[in-house]
Amino acid sequence: MIPKKISFLILLIFTAFTSFSQEKFTLSGTITDFKSNETLIAVNIYIPALKIGTTTNEYGFYSLTIPSGEHQIEISYVGYQTIQKTVVLNQNTKINFNLNEGGGEELQEVVITDNKGKVNIKSPEMSVNKLSISTIKKMPVVLGEVDVLKSILLLPGVTNAGEGASGFNVRGGGADQNLILLDEATIFNSSHVFGFFSVFNPDAIKDLKLYKGGIPARYGGRASSVLDIYQKDGNSKNFHVNGGIGLISSRILAEGPIVKDKGSFLIGGRASYAHLFLKFSEDNKDNSAYFYDLNTKLSYKLNDNNSLYLSGYFGRDVFSLNKSFTNIYGNSTLNLRWNHLYSDKLFSNLSLIYSDYYYGLDLDFVGFKWDSGIKNYNIKYDFKNYISDKFKLNYGLNGIYYEFNPGTIKPSDASSGINPDQLDKKYAFEPSIYIDAENQLSKKITVSYGLRYSLFYRLGASTINLYENNNPVIFNTDLQIYEKATPIGTEYYSKNKSIKNYNYLEPRFAISYQLNDDQAIKASYNRMAQYLQLISNTSSPTPLDVWMPSDNYIKPQIADQVALGYFRNINNGAYSVEVETYYKEIQNRLDYIDGADLIANNAIEQVILNGQMRAYGLEIMVKKNEGKFNGWISYTLSKSQQQTPGRTPEETGINNGQWYNSAYDKTHNLAITSAYNLNEKWSFGANFALQSGQPVTYPNGQYEYLGITVPSYGLRNENRLPAYHHLDVSATLTPRKNKDRNWKGEWVFSIYNLYNRKNAASINFRQNVDTGENEAVKTSIFGIVPAVSYNFKF
Repeated sequence: MIPKKISFLILLIFTAFTSFSQEKFTLSGTITDFKSNETLIAVNIYIPALKIGTTTNEYGFYSLTIPSGEHQIEISYVGYQTIQKTVVLNQNTKINFNLNEGGGEELQEVVITDNKGKVNIKSPEMSVNKLSISTIKKMPVVLGEVDVLKSILLLPGVTNAGEGASGFNVRGGGADQNLILLDEATIFNSSHVFGFFSVFNPDAIKDLKLYKGGIPARYGGRASSVLDIYQKDGNSKNFHVNGGIGLISSRILAEGPIVKDKGSFLIGGRASYAHLFLKFSEDNKDNSAYFYDLNTKLSYKLNDNNSLYLSGYFGRDVFSLNKSFTNIYGNSTLNLRWNHLYSDKLFSNLSLIYSDYYYGLDLDFVGFKWDSGIKNYNIKYDFKNYISDKFKLNYGLNGIYYEFNPGTIKPSDASSGINPDQLDKKYAFEPSIYIDAENQLSKKITVSYGLRYSLFYRLGASTINLYENNNPVIFNTDLQIYEKATPIGTEYYSKNKSIKNYNYLEPRFAISYQLNDDQAIKASYNRMAQYLQLISNTSSPTPLDVWMPSDNYIKPQIADQVALGYFRNINNGAYSVEVETYYKEIQNRLDYIDGADLIANNAIEQVILNGQMRAYGLEIMVKKNEGKFNGWISYTLSKSQQQTPGRTPEETGINNGQWYNSAYDKTHNLAITSAYNLNEKWSFGANFALQSGQPVTYPNGQYEYLGITVPSYGLRNENRLPAYHHLDVSATLTPRKNKDRNWKGEWVFSIYNLYNRKNAASINFRQNVDTGENEAVKTSIFGIVPAVSYNFKF
């Protein structure tokens, strides 16, 4: 028999030993590119024996709390070699990892393995697409120019309004319902040259992520999607220059250390010059159409716990006809950020952001200039708390102040006869606070859930029109049409006085259930409030469109979306399958009365109707992730509709109050993209896109008035343009290495629309001047377009 005191002592020692063996410590650090010291976003850090892991945040930081002892850690990232390292953890430990993109030097005690492009089965994240810049650069595009926005059109659920159209549409939503962020700053117009190119210089981009659903609570302000893009920080080890020379534009980007391994700079410029060739023609010597932009960033690591970033973007488009019509528009952004590590479990980011979209017209032939735009000033403070290996918390707050200029008219000169005029400027303030959690409930179930609380204040100084029954639009029951109401008075609100305010709770939820190590079912729900409205009655945004705040008459759009998906990795991630179905409803989607005049309208509420919208569909994506030949096939079957019912029994509404196709409805959307690496010298790429024709309204009859034949139109969007499709191919030649090993160059040969499809941008109806017969005239923008460009780096 063992004495009781000795038994108690043994039990006490055993308990202490057990407690110690279960003690946990935190492994944290930063993951960077081996050659440039560039931080890497969304790198996977995984411990196979424990089946737990995490990913780096937007600044390359990770934190993982695990039991003490010896662990095998696997770090993987798309486009980089996966590394495995053995770590002995007996205290809180900080380890920074460098990932090697091209092979090169191996890290000590590290085993190099192949990287797999797997779907993250465990994470509840869904309805999200990520594209690496290396993948985007392999895609053939129009005129040989690498384009970020054109590449996302090959993803399921994403379409556009046709060739030469700006913006993009996600899951049946409008282009204005997409929140586009560049280094956290809002981009209000994402296109150059009326949609031919995007504003994003691919050489300056580090990471791109498109949220179509299951949107985290840290994002708000738009009803359909979030496109989150981060610029590169700059190489803090060595000085490098890279760029490209194309047929219509060229670009150059320089980056290097300010203080080696601590501070870096990046500056890049891009400009088109196709308009210079127009000067060779006497008829076009006074015409111009070109763009230019500038990307810049400064990064400095103060110490292990503090880093500063200053990034900016400036871009302009210039379009001129015979010096009598000049159009200038573009974005400007500036962002100062401070990263602070409070502990190995708490990371924070404070940002001060300025964003400006400017639109200007110089109409010399009528003698006046027109300026409009939108500015915002944003302060945001975000925290990420790695509480344990199974529980992570994100929270933060931000406030945005808006200044809207609907239009300023100035005479071109003293003799123009035009009186200066200023449409009422508008002001608003949008504060919000959010909290978001990710929680692993069991080995098979992981959930994320969050809540965003947003407010919106429409502020003075402004004069507001007053209407009978508070209705700025009335319905003429005799003619069965909507008409403008006549104001019965006005009310003036002084500066910063609240005119109208709104507030909404925006819940977010997502869940992943692992069927096994290679398969999972996921579901999500999110509510989004959009307080800014783009005043436009075109299917594709134009630079002339005006942003307006919600007020007494223009209500916020409220979107509710649910999604359900099946995800599978095949053959250890060599192939992957993603299938999702979704349903989305949007309240207060704007519609317009027939014949609405939107330009220079100081009483825009008189032509606007508040309707509703719904969209639903099925998305399928099959990817081949490995081997010399890789790519994906995506298909979307969807429906997008709007409805503007009458407010009274006598009021029929738009299209008799029935649901009708929205301008963004594309029933079928098929995209195939592929890349083939033949050898070290040659690689090839191909894209095929097929979409249903865009909804349009055709005439269904005609009548004569004073000898002129006038068409009469049927219900809105009950017709369609012909199907849209094209095939693009490219070949990249990388010559054998020169004697100067620092110089790397490649030739890119591409053909857009290989079989010369004449896709319809529009179809107009007119009376033939010779025969007098009615005829339909199709307008096409592109046929076959060959191109060549040269890219270099040293």
